[in-house]
Amino acid sequence: MDAHTAIPDSFPALVLNADFRPLSYYPLSLWSWQESVKAVFLDRVNIVSEYDRFVRSPSFEIRLPSVVSLKTYVKPALYPAFTRFNVFLRDRFTCQYCGCKDDLTFDHLIPRSRGGQTRWDNVTTACAPCNLEKGGAMPEEVGMLPKLFPYRPTVFELHRNGRLFPPNYLHESWLDYLYWDTELEP
Repeated sequence: MDAHTAIPDSFPALVLNADFRPLSYYPLSLWSWQESVKAVFLDRVNIVSEYDRFVRSPSFEIRLPSVVSLKTYVKPALYPAFTRFNVFLRDRFTCQYCGCKDDLTFDHLIPRSRGGQTRWDNVTTACAPCNLEKGGAMPEEVGMLPKLFPYRPTVFELHRNGRLFPPNYLHESWLDYLYWDTELEP
């Protein structure tokens, strides 16, 4: 094996909580090989599965972990942080006015110019054309009611929605710990 192919840059580890559930689905909870090896040395994780690749020093050799579980359970928050990404995830990356999945922005149902606040129950996902069309009007004034009215989701709801969007790459050692719902359409 030449030195270039021995570099383990593309060997992330799936990180599971102590109950063997992923810390998050979207984005998938992954650590670089460096982070996972460091956590092993600090005795913060158990190695659940390994790659067929090693890292070596003059005095030590370790197989790269492909799945690790935390030794201490991290209690997930009930409610996620309000972020643009989490709004898109709640709304399944779909414009709530026309159903488009391109050029997404977020829209204030009660426009900020009319006192609307940037919070879960007033912000929805909108494509740029719909957002521009609605402008500073109230939804009823322009006949643009969202398919799903905004609400504050739980972390579990975002995890459920995240499972609708599996990543492009899933290592075979991860599959027993991931539950992608292939029957539901995003």
